[in-house]
Amino acid sequence: MMKPFLALCLLALIPACTQESQNQMSRSIQNWTGVNGILEVYAGEKLVRKFIQVDKLTTATATTDVVARPYRFGYGVLDENLDGVKNNGEKRVYFEFSDHSTNYIFYESPR
Repeated sequence: MMKPFLALCLLALIPACTQESQNQMSRSIQNWTGVNGILEVYAGEKLVRKFIQVDKLTTATATTDVVARPYRFGYGVLDENLDGVKNNGEKRVYFEFSDHSTNYIFYESPR
């Protein structure tokens, strides 16, 4: 009986939060669920790398404080032929890239 009441109270408080607080809550939920994203990395106008089935991108933070580092990282399948499909031989890899000097687009897979 108490759990539904508590859940209802939490839902009622969400609109009172700032937009940034709501965004942080949404990202926290996505940290648990993932997004099946696609990361495209560009050199000028040319697509040079594509990662598919990316769960999330994480901004690195220092281990002893909460200062954000100037790069992001994640795990995804390196799409070597840039076709958007996991083919034989394409494996899940760790990647990281600079927030400041890398042209990239991250979006949820439409499929």
